[in-house]
Amino acid sequence: MAMTPGTATTTTEPAAPEVAPATPAAPDAPLAPDTNFPGEHPNEIPALAPITPQPGKALYRQALPGVMQVPADLVLAAARKSSLWPMTFGLACCAIEMIGTYMSHYDLDRFGIVPWPSPRQSDVMIVAGTVTKKMAPAVKLLYEQMPNPKWVISMGACATNGGPYTRYDRVLQGVDKIIPVDVYVPGCPPRPEALIDSFLALQDMIMEERSAEGRGA
Repeated sequence: MAMTPGTATTTTEPAAPEVAPATPAAPDAPLAPDTNFPGEHPNEIPALAPITPQPGKALYRQALPGVMQVPADLVLAAARKSSLWPMTFGLACCAIEMIGTYMSHYDLDRFGIVPWPSPRQSDVMIVAGTVTKKMAPAVKLLYEQMPNPKWVISMGACATNGGPYTRYDRVLQGVDKIIPVDVYVPGCPPRPEALIDSFLALQDMIMEERSAEGRGA
């Protein structure tokens, strides 16, 4: 700015142009479908237009919302493990502990375990006691009369390997010599808690081997 005596002249510089604030870049938007097809076939443009994918649901989920889809063998295995019917027969002193396990103090019904007196409807055999060579054919016959799938629990040392009578010639050196065994319960005699633990182990095994139909099936 310049000033002279008697007069005052004011000069102002031109204002700088305002710069608009930079706008943030928009996220990558999906590209619009290219519909610029050659004009030789105008009737084919709708048929050649790309399809926009849309998520959908299966028909059964639309008709029955909230339905859980699981394999059929999982449902069958869950039903089998929750409804074990052990056959009620005992061979020696381990049968007393087995009977005590069935009493109300331990309440096996809460696990879905119901004792059954017939092999025709039973699916679990508990070999509780010493198996002699005279009794072995009867145990084998009972096992063969049980329907598939079926499982065997060897309860106590006598049923597993003869126990204290292993040196006797008339005692079988383990029930697994004549029938397959799934769970072994150690002890002489094992307490009811050990037998309950064997049932829980058998239930886990049924769920792990749910693709099979059981022994001999």
